[in-house]
Amino acid sequence: MTNGGRVVIITGSSSGIGKASAILLASQGWRVVVNCSSSVAAANAVVDEIKTNGGQAIVVQADVGKDEECKKLVDKAIEAFGRLDAVVNNAGTTKFNAHTNLRGLSTEDFLRIYSVNVVAPYNMVKYAEPHLRSAGNAAVVMVSSIAGVMGVGSSIAYAASKGALNTMTLSLARNLGPEIRVNAVCPGFIEGEWLRNGLGDKAYEAARNNYISTTPLRATVTAEEVAECVAFFCSSASKVTGEVMMIDAGTHLGSAPAKAR
Repeated sequence: MTNGGRVVIITGSSSGIGKASAILLASQGWRVVVNCSSSVAAANAVVDEIKTNGGQAIVVQADVGKDEECKKLVDKAIEAFGRLDAVVNNAGTTKFNAHTNLRGLSTEDFLRIYSVNVVAPYNMVKYAEPHLRSAGNAAVVMVSSIAGVMGVGSSIAYAASKGALNTMTLSLARNLGPEIRVNAVCPGFIEGEWLRNGLGDKAYEAARNNYISTTPLRATVTAEEVAECVAFFCSSASKVTGEVMMIDAGTHLGSAPAKAR
């Protein structure tokens, strides 16, 4: 497939949803800017995989939690490819802390989490805006979380940051049309090392089993499944903006009734 050489920046794309989105969009003909803050070897591996399969990609190391690094990331994309058609704001961070433990989060924790999860997506859009408007039918995709809809997740600070990201999605969508569409995806429990490392093996398996036994679709979510939704918003959803799509096997609906025996 080809997309006329369109270009996408995907923040935090050395692993997880970002990596899956980079590989999928590259397979659809997009030229991909793979971003990482520190895991350069992993980012290079993503680019190597894309190139092996005939795609085009580069790595730009940048800490999107810093304003000037967001500008650098956009500038490097334009320098390499001469245009920009989509930005996927996937980079995120958290602190795992029980919601009942209010003393477990400091002001510094909140500011760090917000700097990456909320301020960075804003700055990326701010610097990308003129290039996206020039491209026309451009897309911004926010990788959010059902934490921002339900007030659950790794910590209250994380949930609050994703709620803010969802609200910002609506504000940007209202103001950046008609040239730029802005949408968000809100995954539920995502299979993978990020959650496993944060929760620990025992808690991870317990949470996974709980989702599989209680969600309406009796399932968790994979990074590749989220990437399909990211690609939809980038490529196909030409009349969709301001949408906050939940990809959570129905978690937001509450526990499903027990199966009849």
